[in-house]
Amino acid sequence: MNSSHSDLQIAGDILEVQHLLQPAREHPVTVAEFAGLARSIAADRSQWAHLVQYDAASRWYHRLRTGPGYEVWLLSWVPGQGSGAHDHGTSSGALTVLEGELTERTDRGVRRLAAGSQRIFAPGYVHEVANDSLEPAVSLHIYYPGLTDMPMHPSQSAPASQDVVPA
Repeated sequence: MNSSHSDLQIAGDILEVQHLLQPAREHPVTVAEFAGLARSIAADRSQWAHLVQYDAASRWYHRLRTGPGYEVWLLSWVPGQGSGAHDHGTSSGALTVLEGELTERTDRGVRRLAAGSQRIFAPGYVHEVANDSLEPAVSLHIYYPGLTDMPMHPSQSAPASQDVVPA
């Protein structure tokens, strides 16, 4: 028997077999779908670029959209601005750098996040995000459930033995 032949044949139009097709979801529900939502917003500058503002006194932020149980936020970072070490309470999140470069510090080290980089994090994940570059940066943050708590923590200094992890 030749193993390159198969007894399986599909008769008719497979797209007519409705139970095999999953309807497109209006809102994300999985980690992959939230990451995909962030990538699609990042790719369509017309959704966010005209909204961005820069504030030298404090980080600027704007709630871009909401959905069932989630929020999408747009943030700008001028050089030297940072979040301080924090977690997001009971919310999971997806951080996507839209423009510029950000630095993320955790107890595991330091990671540079260039435009297009994504970080997905679970509830309770402690990190510090900062713009350590000489140019402004813009980032997109999705929180599920919506962000209601952002406890602050002592600063995240990376252990001296750990190198910067490229994004």
